[in-house]
Order: sequence, then structure tokens, then C-alpha cells
Amino acid sequence: MRNPVPFDSLYRHGFVRIAVGTPRVAIAEPSINAAGIVELARRADRCGALLALFPELGLSGYSIDDLVQQDALLDAVERALAELLDSTRDMRTMLIAGAPLRSEGKLFNCALVMHRGNLLGAVPKAYLPNYREFYEERHYAAASEAVHDCITVAGQQVPFGNDLLFTAIAMPDFTLHVEICEDLWFPLPPSSYAALAGASILANPSASNATIGKADFRRLLCRSQSARCVAAYAYAAAGYGESTTDLAWDGHGLICENGDLLAESKRFAFESDLITADIDLERLRQERMRLTSFNDCVRVHRESLIDMRRIEVALEVPTEAVVLERKIARYPYVPSEAALLDERCEEAYAIQVQGLARRLESVAKKVVIGISGGLDSTQALLVAARTMDSLGLPRSNILAYSLPGFATTEHTQENARTLMQHLGVTAGEIDIRPSAMQMLRDIGHPYARGEAVFDVTFENVQAGERASHLFRLANLQGALVVGTSDLSELALGYTTYGVGDHMCHYAVNASVPKTLIRHLVGWVARSGQLDRSVSETLESILNSPATAELVPEAPGEMRSAEDTVGPYELQDFNLYYLSRFGFRPSKVAYLACQAWSRRERGMWPSSMAPAERHEYDLATIKRWLAVFIQRFVQSSQFKRSALPNAPKVGSGGSLSPRGDWRAPSDATAQAWLEELRDEVPDS
Repeated sequence: MRNPVPFDSLYRHGFVRIAVGTPRVAIAEPSINAAGIVELARRADRCGALLALFPELGLSGYSIDDLVQQDALLDAVERALAELLDSTRDMRTMLIAGAPLRSEGKLFNCALVMHRGNLLGAVPKAYLPNYREFYEERHYAAASEAVHDCITVAGQQVPFGNDLLFTAIAMPDFTLHVEICEDLWFPLPPSSYAALAGASILANPSASNATIGKADFRRLLCRSQSARCVAAYAYAAAGYGESTTDLAWDGHGLICENGDLLAESKRFAFESDLITADIDLERLRQERMRLTSFNDCVRVHRESLIDMRRIEVALEVPTEAVVLERKIARYPYVPSEAALLDERCEEAYAIQVQGLARRLESVAKKVVIGISGGLDSTQALLVAARTMDSLGLPRSNILAYSLPGFATTEHTQENARTLMQHLGVTAGEIDIRPSAMQMLRDIGHPYARGEAVFDVTFENVQAGERASHLFRLANLQGALVVGTSDLSELALGYTTYGVGDHMCHYAVNASVPKTLIRHLVGWVARSGQLDRSVSETLESILNSPATAELVPEAPGEMRSAEDTVGPYELQDFNLYYLSRFGFRPSKVAYLACQAWSRRERGMWPSSMAPAERHEYDLATIKRWLAVFIQRFVQSSQFKRSALPNAPKVGSGGSLSPRGDWRAPSDATAQAWLEELRDEVPDS
């Protein structure tokens, strides 16, 4: 059956848009407040949001003190609620609004969940602050004091309690739970139990007056709760119009997802405000599936969770294209902010250096490394140099060799020589062509007879000779071979298996993707850590195309590895979302299209020059994603199943069979390729 939601809509790919509104408050004027909520709700509905959250006691105003116990005011609240329900019958958006409600001879501070003019449930506040400026126990009963689990409001009998979960029928990953203000400040928030019971969106209508520094604490609470619960967390604080008799109000709205702050309102605004964010529900589900400790916690608290009540909601997924507003980083392994990039580069080097240092302390004091004049071997050499410095060993303990073959260019050879010289390592050069030619003659390869046959065998004979020389040099010198292959090459199987660049004694780059290596080398070149001559050589290496230099080219030409495996920047993007989150190929293509086919400020890492910035259309994205899937899922796992030891560097993961990635070596990619073919348009 054809999916009615268009490919370019966020709702086709597991996202949902939610909104947080902070209306201007009219204290003790429920009808005016209802109209303000309706106005913002319509804005949320027009922009495609399926959930809109408003502040605590928004119908009455939070700061009305003893007026809240006046029947005239409470009657007006119920009338205003009826107006609100009637005015929102034509909206797809589900609303959460706050109101004081009478029941069982008590007064409860409640959040009301409503959709299409129907009340779906009423959630009473669990923990009532009664300290400093707060006196809620003077007016309200806590949720635990309720006797019944239903309440009659505005002529409707609805579920009542803080154990309610609202699940969208058409969106299986959408489950909402509501808690109120102080509930989040408590050591065991109700939302924690709700998340264990399956809630993916946690909403908090709050009042929360403003004091210096409090906004930072709110951010910390919301971000940390979203991270602990592996959920989205929406927060709406009361704003302008609340009484300033003794307090002030900043209308602070926040939307977080799994520790990330996605949207934040302008504080102290004099007018109503609405913010939105697009929540990746599929990502949250995938994360929970992987986090076995999360599900261990579910098991431990199972008895507290099984009685939580589920209310099904007939949310209607928009069939028009709702354009994703969320920024998708083109380089998920590389921070775009300059300060953060510096911090991450320093940390990446520290991890690589510590891993190699520990290995040297336990195995050998010398390393052997092949230097090609390319990015990967440059990064490995920089790590080795830092490691020797950290251990107080001379850099002469680094035995670095250039190993020119049939297609080595003078440009890369000169870069290799210059780099080794300026870093003060023990440099050597071994021409592998004689031994490679002997191998070609021994196996009867046509090239040995003078024929220009440049096949895989021709390439791998050279790669094998290089590795063989390095291992025998290590034997001779009592050293260990440091590998240079990176995460991107391993994902694509673009390494020579066995005694080739696939194998070494210790692989410092094996969990560092090509895009990050480029920025690590660039960071060293531009940070003033090394003298100018080394930095100039590093810049020359950065400006050279990625090529193994195994096949002779016509004069003036140089074949890039990316001609075969695709642009590394695009394949790193595919690797991140397929291996880290397990997304469908269609979703990866959609995200890539969002990231790579439009120009936005701040989407490029700050260190990237304009000439390095590319764009890709959907057809190109689909083409290279198919290549990635074929190589990653089907044709190269056997290489990753035999990887040497290597330190895990980034949270994006490694492909070690002892680490983040375990897969059969004989799987097929048919399911992924069919999904890509059937669900992604050709243009």
C-alpha cells in the first residue's frame, strides 16, 4: 500500500513536531486565558505540530493565591475550559493546559490533556512545594490524596491520576506522559516511571518564577531528565501577566531530546510566544532497544509500571509535506562549533595516545609505521610522536618508512619525506617495486609480461608487500606495527585483507572516521602546536586527494578512492546513521537530503574552507547509499571480523567485533537495498 505521507515530510520518517506555548496571562480571567491558549494552539496546528504544551494553571493564572479557592473563580475556569474545548475541535493538535479542579471535596492542581474538543485525561500534581515562596499545600491536594481514578470536568468523565499514558494509534512510538513543575525537582520524578513504562514524550506545564541563575538549573533538569529517560522533555513556564506582587516570571519554554536542547523560548517576553521542535521518535526507540540497562531498570520496577493506564489517541498524521526544521549536521562525527571542535580534537588525540602508550609500555618501546604522504598515515604518525613525547621516549623510536610503489607520485613522496624529517623520527625508504614485481612474476600476472593490467591483484600485491616489509622490520627492530586504516575504510571494506593495510599490531585510527581525521590533522596544522614547516606540509597533505596510489595514472590525472567508494563525507554520514541508530535506508537518505542539499549558516565545521564545501542531490545520495549498504552489510564484514586491537575514540562507535559491531560475514543486503529502492524517489 502506498504511503500517503510524502517522502519530504518529517512525518514519513519517524519525527513528530511538538510545541511549547507561553501565553500572556490575565490572572483570575479564565476566559481571556482560554482565548490566549487557543490563539497559540492554532499557530501550533498550522505549523504541523501534533502536541502543544502550555503552562501550569494557565486557565486561572498561577499567582492568584487564595483567590483559587473562590467558587466564582473555579466556576469561571470550568466555563473557560468548555470554551477552550469547543474552540479546538477542528485542530489536529493535542493540547495540554493547566487548571485548578474540584473533586472529592478537594482542589487539585491539574494538567488537562485534550484533543478535538474531548478531554482525554486530567493529571494532578504529585509533589506540592511548600517552602520559601511556595505555599501550594495551603490550597491543593496532592495526587496521592485522590480516592478515585476518574473525574468529571466540563460535563465529561475522564481518567484522573499521574499514571496516565497517552498513546497515538497512528504513531506507535508516540506515548505521552505529563507531570507538573515540582514533580521534576523531586528525586524520583513521575516521568521516570512513565519512561520505563514506554513514554517517549514527557511534558511539564510549570509556573516556576524567575530568579537569577534559575534558568540554567531548569535547562540542566530538563536535559538530564531527557537523557536519563531516553525521551523528549517539553517544559513550559508561566510568563508575562502573572502577578508580580512578590515574584517575577520569565515564560521559559524548553524542548529537549535525549540530553540535547532542541528549542528554547526568549525569556521575559512581553507578548505570547510559541516554540517548536521536531522529535525523532524512532531514534529514541532505537536507543532504548540498545541500552540493556534501561530495560534492566524496567524489569526491576515492573510491579510499579504494569498498572499505568494507557489512553489511545486518534492523532492524525499530516498528509501534506511538513518540512523538517531540525538541523541535521553534515558531519555527525565533527562538531561545527570552533571551541567544541578544539576540545574534541584534543580529546581524540588523548584517547589515541593513551591507547598506544599503554601498548608500548607492555609490548615494546619502538613502533614501525608506513608513511604514504596521505591523511591516515599522517594522523597515525602524529599520534605516535605525541605518544613518545608523553612517555619521555625519543621520537627516534618511531621507525617511519615510505614505501613507494608503481603509482607513487613525487608529490606524496615529498610530503612523506618532509613530514618524517621535521617530526624528528627515524626515517627510511624502501622501494617495493622489485619485490612486488617478483611476486607478480611468481604468480604469473600479465603485468610481469609487460601488459598494462591494473586489476585488484596488481593493487593488492603492492599493499601486501608494504605490510610484509613493515612486519619484518618490526621483527628485526623489536617494535610493533602501528596501523593507519580508518573507520571509513573499514566500513566500506576499502582495505587489503590479511597481510595488507588491514592488519597491524595496533590500529590507532580504526575507530576514527575519515572526516574526523581530516579535521584532526587540520587542527594540528592550524593550532600552532608544531613549527611552520610541519604545518605547511600538513596543509599540503590536506589538499591532496584521498588515493591509495596503486594504479599508474595518465599524466596530470589522479584517481581518487572516492571515485570507487563514494564521497567519504557522505559515506561517513551513512555509516553514522545506519550503524549507530539502525535507521531504515529511506530515513538515512531523507536525513542526508536535509543536511546536504540546502545551504544554511552554521552547518559547516568552522575549520572547513569554502572550496571544501559540497552539496548532493537526492539521486546522488541514493546512488552512494546503495554502494555503502552493499559494501557495509554484505561484502566486507569478514574483514572487520578479524580486526586488530584499537581504542574506541568516538561515541559514534567502532566496528570491532569485540566492541560496538557484531555481524555475520555472510549476510546479504537485500532487505536494505529493497527498502532503499522502493521508498526513496529517484530525484
